[in-house]
Amino acid sequence: MNWEALLSTQKLGNDEKEPEEFSRYPMNEFEKDYNKIVSSSAFRRLQDKTQVFPLDKSDFIRTRLTHSIEVSTVARQLGIMLSKNRTQYRPADINAEAAEGISSVLLCAGLLHDLGNPPFGHFGETTIGDWFKKHLDDIRYKKKPLREWLTPQMARDLENFEGNAQALRILAKARYHSGINLSAAVISTLVKYPTDSCSFDKDSPDIKKHKLGYFAAEEETLRTLSQITGTMDAGNNLCRHPLTYMLEAADDIAYATADLEDAFKKNLFTLDEFTDFYENSYDASKIAAHQSPEYYTKQLILDLKKRRESMKDSAAFGTWLNYTRRWLMFVAIYRFSKSYGEIKDGTYKQDLFYATNHSLTIKILKKAMPAFVFDSADILKLELSSETILSFLLQKFVNAALYFDAEYADEEHGYVQTKADKKYFSIFSENYKQDYMNAKTHKEGYDLYLRLLMVTDYISGMTDTYARTLYRELSGIE
Repeated sequence: MNWEALLSTQKLGNDEKEPEEFSRYPMNEFEKDYNKIVSSSAFRRLQDKTQVFPLDKSDFIRTRLTHSIEVSTVARQLGIMLSKNRTQYRPADINAEAAEGISSVLLCAGLLHDLGNPPFGHFGETTIGDWFKKHLDDIRYKKKPLREWLTPQMARDLENFEGNAQALRILAKARYHSGINLSAAVISTLVKYPTDSCSFDKDSPDIKKHKLGYFAAEEETLRTLSQITGTMDAGNNLCRHPLTYMLEAADDIAYATADLEDAFKKNLFTLDEFTDFYENSYDASKIAAHQSPEYYTKQLILDLKKRRESMKDSAAFGTWLNYTRRWLMFVAIYRFSKSYGEIKDGTYKQDLFYATNHSLTIKILKKAMPAFVFDSADILKLELSSETILSFLLQKFVNAALYFDAEYADEEHGYVQTKADKKYFSIFSENYKQDYMNAKTHKEGYDLYLRLLMVTDYISGMTDTYARTLYRELSGIE
């Protein structure tokens, strides 16, 4: 891989030609991408989507939007740290132009990384996938279960609905009608898992295979992006873009620190409970000065205890999390620089915390959220409401979509939309309908799959408030 291709500004679609006068005050392509992102409705909707906690009355608690801004900031900073590092591992092939491009791509990718997440956080993803697992066999299209019309990959796409794959889908389609026609480098960086739904394995030693990263409908688009950016190996297998590792590290750092701060502010644990949990999460007998992750992990918690001596708990925890964040960024860039050759040739299989001084620290912080948060009343209520609301909407709109396309309707046998189906579909944005018409293949099974994706596009694009309001309206509650 080389940075000229990896930082390609080539677009999937054609941009509108700018007036010649604009060249007098030039703006680079990644700055134009940034402008498109922050101006887009898909990005703005993140302000009304759950990060971890359901939309809170407190201005302090993070939404998907504020989380994305934090990830973008950390990712950009990692890019700057890479190009300015003063160690023996500094990549020799990153010149000033490449350095600017790297930080700009990471800035954009950080803003976009959760674009495909449905309402109600990760519970929404699980609800959509579980609904299709349950109903692909009992909903019938022309007397046959939906599953019999789909290839195994199409069925698994639906049963394992994934926000990362949905983000790629949004950007692949958006170039036609939403003005988010972005550079190949930015979109390629977003693809954390260049693996299809039949090949992913959460227990694989190769991190890129832990989740599906694209649906069958976007496979051709992803391969085009990989050809442009050079993210393929000698056997034409899809590889991660090198900057994807830094984007993932930024997301992990934000999740492990900022979300934990929110949980503390909501009084889901005390600082004494946190320090007890932290210290019971590593084996003190393995501590050897400057020789093991346990040593550096212990040093961090000692720093927190020292801060408590002169600060209130909330201030001590907040400043400690900022300090911890800097250490996590430090080790992430160390690992990227140290493993640069493997990352560039597509053979690196770990995350950027692997075998670093704080590999244990990040694991403990990520385990703290399940330990203190996920069984809280607010989260359990969110999970239950997510299942109720999204299952209802999927049931109504999937059935309405079955005979939406007149090409496959058959009035003689009753294979047509009902009056109710037509009313449900009148709610759909015309963009979703046009996306389907643009992509249809005139192959009945594949086009049925595209209509089902049209429904998941619509529902996953909803904000928490819109999904809840639509459910109440359609169910007759209000």
